[in-house]
Amino acid sequence: MKKTLLMSVDLGTSFIKTGVYNTDGECVAESLEAVKDYRPKPGVFIQKGEELFDSVLSCMKNVCTTLGNNAKNIEAIAFTGQMSGFMGVNERWEDITTWSCSLDSRYIPYANRQMSLLKDKFLEISGTNFPAMAPKFEWYNTEFPEESKKIVKYLMISGYVIGRLGDLAIEDAVIDRSYISWTGLADVNNDQWSKEICEAIGLDSKYLPNIVNCNHVCGYLTEKMASVIGLKSGIPLVSGAGDKVAGCLGTGTVEPGDLVFEASSYGEISCCVEEYRPDTKARRLDVLASAIPGEYYATHFIAGSGITLDWFINTFIRNDEEELGDAFARIEKKAMELTPGSDGLMSIGLLGGSSMPLDGTLRGMWMGHSWSHKKEHFYRSLLESFTFDFSLALDSIERLYPEYKMNDVTIVGGGANSSIWPQMNADVTGKTYYKLNRKDASMLATSIIAGNAIGLFPDLKQTAKQFSERSDKFSPNFGNQEIYVKHKKLYEDYTKELHSFYKGIQNLQS
Repeated sequence: MKKTLLMSVDLGTSFIKTGVYNTDGECVAESLEAVKDYRPKPGVFIQKGEELFDSVLSCMKNVCTTLGNNAKNIEAIAFTGQMSGFMGVNERWEDITTWSCSLDSRYIPYANRQMSLLKDKFLEISGTNFPAMAPKFEWYNTEFPEESKKIVKYLMISGYVIGRLGDLAIEDAVIDRSYISWTGLADVNNDQWSKEICEAIGLDSKYLPNIVNCNHVCGYLTEKMASVIGLKSGIPLVSGAGDKVAGCLGTGTVEPGDLVFEASSYGEISCCVEEYRPDTKARRLDVLASAIPGEYYATHFIAGSGITLDWFINTFIRNDEEELGDAFARIEKKAMELTPGSDGLMSIGLLGGSSMPLDGTLRGMWMGHSWSHKKEHFYRSLLESFTFDFSLALDSIERLYPEYKMNDVTIVGGGANSSIWPQMNADVTGKTYYKLNRKDASMLATSIIAGNAIGLFPDLKQTAKQFSERSDKFSPNFGNQEIYVKHKKLYEDYTKELHSFYKGIQNLQS
């Protein structure tokens, strides 16, 4: 084990994960701790700050127990995790609102109202098609007025954990630049809060944390917290980056024009760019500020794409006692034998609606099926629908950034292990796809940021490229691309033209 160690803490929705890395980018110990949540009724999903923080402490303590005496070699701690949510605290860092992540949808009516008034401002200034913190502020302030009076700062979960671990003064609360787009409150081009947007929703920016770079040392681990965890006190607490941005860094997606496709629960395609250019034409892109100052990621995600695939397998394919992975492998083997276009079966897989462009009325649909279609046709068409959606986002990126050569894509996440999806993406987009040689991109990147903050890794870009290597190659079949381009156009048309159809169904249920 290398002497100097770096700790990464991932603040996930369901789990807290802690990894410890040496200076060669090797994970030498890790721990996982479940996070408790409350779902008292549909649309309500909350996590109590104190319980969440206890899970963080427990997870950090467990990994230190695994390390034993080597825990004394940890020299910096950095953070990654959820990028969309809202928490309000008082001057003593006490949780007033609870942590309300993206799964807590009580704010949606306020989001719809704000979008009707500020849709273009959110995209052009803050870089997002659908903000979270801005409408959550209005929701809580309106529906819980007395509790709102106790709030001194509105935070992301990483800022809350850092403040507690370092016992920071509340005026020193931070948010790193990678998170600011999805708040809907920031001027992303200038790494500052937008006076225009804040005034429009009635929020005084004094209630917002300080925006810092991802390698910012926010404070130091207190003696009290160090004693609980099993670490030495005074370890630098580094801001880190949100999980999507950290994932981009950890895959070596750091040069303008570099592309990464994260095939995960919330699938996402991202391109490293040098400036933000809003996609006002198609509205298929958000922007996320990079961990590297001055750079950004033009990004598109599908809400719950991986969750939809799991739903399909669990509902229609998986047998009793069968492992989920085995069920996937079984249906994919059959789906591979089918021709592009699934023998005339098409799908819309947006079970949670479309985030980019924003259309909350869209849901799932299969069309064109006959008695000849089998389960594998439905599965393949679902994969094809997601691939068309991501390919349309790539078209927007290439339209907005024509100066970049975008010939290949790194694919990571659970979908990278599919026997069919990487090749399908290559065929639809006409680009070469490569798998990454490791599965811990965001945690690795967080350790790199921690090391950079204390001078171990002077160049974030070079270190990220050094630690990430690509393996399996998937070259496009241009014959298949000719077939797919027609299906992709139909998919784009249908998601627009069928809006009233979906709306009609939903009206019947209201």
